[in-house]
Amino acid sequence: MSNFFKNTDISKNIADEIVSETLNSCDDGELYLEDSKAESILLDDNKIKSSSYATDLGFGFRAISGEVVAYSHSNEISKDSLKKSSDNLKATLKSINGTYNHSIPKTNKKFYEDINPIEQKDLNSKIEILNNVNNYIRSKNPNTKQVTASFSGEQKSIEIIRAGGETLNDVRPLIRFNVSVMLEKNGRKESGVYGIGGRQSYDTYLKDNNWKNVCDEALRIASVNLESKPAPAGEMPVVLGPGWPAILIHEAIGHGLEGDFNRKKTSAFHNLMGEKVASEGVTIVDDGTIDNRRGSLTIDDEGTPTEKTVLIENGILKNYMQDRLNARLMNTKSTGSGRRESYKHVVLPRMRNTMMLSGKNTQDEMISSVKKGIFAVSFGGGQVDITSGKFVFNCTEAYEIVNGKIGSPIKGATLIGDGPSILRKVSMVGNDMMLDPGIGTCGKAGQGVPVGVAQPSILIDQMTVGGTQL
Repeated sequence: MSNFFKNTDISKNIADEIVSETLNSCDDGELYLEDSKAESILLDDNKIKSSSYATDLGFGFRAISGEVVAYSHSNEISKDSLKKSSDNLKATLKSINGTYNHSIPKTNKKFYEDINPIEQKDLNSKIEILNNVNNYIRSKNPNTKQVTASFSGEQKSIEIIRAGGETLNDVRPLIRFNVSVMLEKNGRKESGVYGIGGRQSYDTYLKDNNWKNVCDEALRIASVNLESKPAPAGEMPVVLGPGWPAILIHEAIGHGLEGDFNRKKTSAFHNLMGEKVASEGVTIVDDGTIDNRRGSLTIDDEGTPTEKTVLIENGILKNYMQDRLNARLMNTKSTGSGRRESYKHVVLPRMRNTMMLSGKNTQDEMISSVKKGIFAVSFGGGQVDITSGKFVFNCTEAYEIVNGKIGSPIKGATLIGDGPSILRKVSMVGNDMMLDPGIGTCGKAGQGVPVGVAQPSILIDQMTVGGTQL
């Protein structure tokens, strides 16, 4: 846990006084202090291409009146810097006359350990693993053209000071291990990518040579893609596999259920609270309380304990994801979804681990019910329009379904549709819910934050598939 005032000319008590005086007539706000350490190590083309280590220390000071947010940040924690920020906030909110709301629920529950994963494994050991990855993949498949492998790790210590001296703390570890493989056969090149991560130490994921499992999966995906044929195009049933395909739910549906878009009436879901928005059996939650998961938080970036928020229950829209600002303006409560990329950024309502819960069907039942369609196992990039919910996603691993059986792998398939319509076309929900491997990062308003997704296999009765007509 960082002592943010140890080597400064300001004490914690003086900081408390400045915060309380600044926010005295505001509706909300806080002083957010952050100390982050981050590393990145990259192997590419048979050698270590880069290795970096960075630290950052600073604060963000926020005052809110009505819908107006005044924000000031600095990478210098000092009495002068904090006073200047205070003056800037008060100048921005000259006519404020709100009543400061400081009430935040307390929690003793933590969902990860107070560790620094960067320091728990030395640099030479990490480099050794990356070199072993390169050698292992090249020895296992003679068609290997390129291997890229990387480690990234971080520890972020935060402290939130609210009016009245209320202080909340959190220490957040995060790691990611990623492997990309390019194979070449008969002049054709195809890639496979796989990674793992979460809020634990490197060794938790890589002990007993578990890194080989990541290599094997990246090789498998690349090998499948080498044998793929052009994807069909048109309207057809689509079976989505469990786990990572929930990125479609995250992008096409999850963002539309964030509080700010609904308060401003720019989401396709803004006027549908309490109404049926999905097929029976579709339940979607956003859960920040799963131990050690990439999207989990003990407290959000406003100090609110995270929770499991039911968004859609058996097809009925139940809740939006809320930070304190949007919750207050919508006469509801924060769901612990207030997040920021760093002390330089304002808080926004964001997803954590967004999941569709299991149903009763098996994946085999779904596949066997489809005469002609596709089975999408994994996605790459995509585009989404929050207002309409329209999306386009590229499949990185997919197969044709012919007469109820999985056929050849296909390449170039894109799934096209809109979130609200797709939810109503789900006809089967699988009993095989699976979490993603821990690699997700979500971008919104220029801010990236770590997130997770999960889902069972699902059957969508009709969906537009873009590809090459067979």
